[in-house]
Amino acid sequence: MKDSSSTPSEIKTGLHPRNVHRERYDFNTLVSSFPSLEQQLKINKFGDTCIDFADPIAVKSLNTALLLSCYHLKFWSIPSNFLCPPIPGRADYLHYLADLMDSQVKLRNRSLRCLDIGTGANCIYPLLGVQIYNWDFVGVDFNEKALEIAQINISNNDLNHKITLRKQEKAENVFEGIVLPGDYFDLTMCNPPFHTSAIAAKEGSVRKIKGLSNKNTKEPVLNFGGQANELWCEGGEFQFIKQMILQSLAFAHQCLWFTTLVSKKEHLKPLQILLNQKGAKLIQVIPMQQGNKRSRILAWSFNGVES
Repeated sequence: MKDSSSTPSEIKTGLHPRNVHRERYDFNTLVSSFPSLEQQLKINKFGDTCIDFADPIAVKSLNTALLLSCYHLKFWSIPSNFLCPPIPGRADYLHYLADLMDSQVKLRNRSLRCLDIGTGANCIYPLLGVQIYNWDFVGVDFNEKALEIAQINISNNDLNHKITLRKQEKAENVFEGIVLPGDYFDLTMCNPPFHTSAIAAKEGSVRKIKGLSNKNTKEPVLNFGGQANELWCEGGEFQFIKQMILQSLAFAHQCLWFTTLVSKKEHLKPLQILLNQKGAKLIQVIPMQQGNKRSRILAWSFNGVES
């Protein structure tokens, strides 16, 4: 078996220097950790071993192998209709947050406490954050079934002492009802719904699948899955983050840094203007890149941050 990614463009250029996925996948090692992955391997036109990234079963198998092999989880599983996140990009968010937090002298040499908004059935940020940095997490979701599945992944990895889950009872709330009296978080993180509607999410999926394969796909099968609340919300990414900023004011003294991913660059300027209007003392934009895909983290704090 020749070990590589699907094509030369699949080398994970641009990832954080500490990200273990910067090189091509070692499929021999991955298969040894998760033997079922071997059924999904094929040889591409370059003569390299790869998977079909347009196939949701193959993508899930690869993710499972990565989590077991690279992050030493014992177990990870989600139903086919829930979001299956790309592991390298998810790990990158955590690495950049670690850089942000490492600049704070008073936070060094202790485990950080992080709030993950929209943790999903995959519970990927808490699971990775514990395994990479030994942080403590509270994962939040509106979907009760997603929380049930996330709890299975937590319990089967013996991480109940590091990760707890809370249900958001009101979809319009981000922090209210979740950040409790006496709570304090060093940071919050979020990968907000990207699309503005179910139709937009479906159209985006068609484009994505066509880009990953040569098939004329009319009815897409999402290679990364996803429930409605994971993929879209009214107003899309901008409205969700705007709501998050406005609601973060009420919890300014219970969190040092609020952060979120921002997929669309054009959203940054109006969000930064809003943060300045609301009195954020510190605002940072942290660029991220995975191959040709570019994103960024928007971070803000209402507190004076010790450096």
